[in-house]
Amino acid sequence: MGFFRIFLFMSLVSISFCQENLNPDLPRPLIIELQESIEPQLRESVEELKLQCGSWRLAVETNNLSPWKTIPEECADYVKQYIMGRAYGKDLERVSNEAGLYAKSVELKEDGKDAWVFDVDETLLSNLPYYAEHGYGLEVFDSVAFDKWVDKGSAPAIESSLKLYEEVLSLGFKVFLLTGRSEKQRSVTVENLISEGFQNWDKLVLRALEDHGKTATLYKSEKRSKMVEEGFRILGNSGDQWSDLLGSSMSIRSFKLPNPMYYIP
Repeated sequence: MGFFRIFLFMSLVSISFCQENLNPDLPRPLIIELQESIEPQLRESVEELKLQCGSWRLAVETNNLSPWKTIPEECADYVKQYIMGRAYGKDLERVSNEAGLYAKSVELKEDGKDAWVFDVDETLLSNLPYYAEHGYGLEVFDSVAFDKWVDKGSAPAIESSLKLYEEVLSLGFKVFLLTGRSEKQRSVTVENLISEGFQNWDKLVLRALEDHGKTATLYKSEKRSKMVEEGFRILGNSGDQWSDLLGSSMSIRSFKLPNPMYYIP
């Protein structure tokens, strides 16, 4: 939009210059008046786009949007600014703070069966370095390229989630990590988590061979159901996708972290 304004202004200057040199008696174009009339329209267009993209993001976070593969092209800058600006970090902190207040309010039983489930990607570990190179969700997900990123084991911790994780552990919850990553990525995932400060979990569940092809909602529901069958009470669940939280054997309280970059059914 800034380029358009500059281009338009320079074009008007060029027209003015030509008119003056061809016939100085002709009236000069009212560049300032034209620019002043155009500026409000440009501002309105920018504001309208922000509103539209903000509305789209709200629909994503409230699970009101139909399944989607990429962010809208016109919202690419909006999503980038949200993710890289202060808002995303503040939203993450809000979710973790509310989850922490809930965790402290729960009276745990003495049998050691009260559990908290955490997703991994965009919940404990951030893949922003990867998505920054892939348009913050503008590109269709490439599982091969993403697996290469995962294999580097360099995803940084989401600091507010690390704080919640440590708090939940200190309160006496059993902590289960339930991720859509493949079982073959266990070693690199464990190393990445530990290097970023996540330790002492009770169980790390990854997709086994028989789980591939299942939706995340079905896969994670089955794994939570197994936890319940083993006698655990799932009191809390943190994830960035609704498929981390919905389905069967849901937790007493679920906490959805923001993620407008991708959707997993």
